[in-house]
Amino acid sequence: MKHIFISLLIIAGLLACAPSDKKMNIPDTTPVAGFELDRYLGTWYEIARFPHSFEKNLVGVTATYSMKDNGMVKVLNAGYKNTLDGKYKIAEGKAKFAGDRDTGHLKVSFFLFFYGDYKILKLDKDHYQWALVGSATSSYLWILGREPQMDNDIYQDLLKEATTRGYDLSKLEKVPQKDTSP
Repeated sequence: MKHIFISLLIIAGLLACAPSDKKMNIPDTTPVAGFELDRYLGTWYEIARFPHSFEKNLVGVTATYSMKDNGMVKVLNAGYKNTLDGKYKIAEGKAKFAGDRDTGHLKVSFFLFFYGDYKILKLDKDHYQWALVGSATSSYLWILGREPQMDNDIYQDLLKEATTRGYDLSKLEKVPQKDTSP
């Protein structure tokens, strides 16, 4: 009995030392208010992202959003494998609002009924030309633009916003895009 009591004390001590949410640097993933889906529809270029398996080795990545007849949003992600001349790959999914339609928080699915958070953290509300997107965790982050290249001042502002929100940008990678300038 004495050994069980000592073991419980040790476990309690270890749990007390475990990091709480505040200590783990959970980012602020509050989505934007005043969101207008109709203005967000269309093609977005992936400027930078946190790496993850479903986009491994993809470059020239775009996400195109359009309305479906059932009121959901069609999501078409596309990119090139390894190089900008590589094999073109497409993934089709769907999205729906997670709550209020004027909040930039969607649920996106690329497989059956499994949905993930898509939170628009910062948005060019004047022209809808750039966006900072995350999820409910610190594992996902994207910088998106309407053009394949982004003005460096805007990019730096979005990096600053992500840092202020608590994201660790050490794993952020820029995504090569085709140059469409004349």
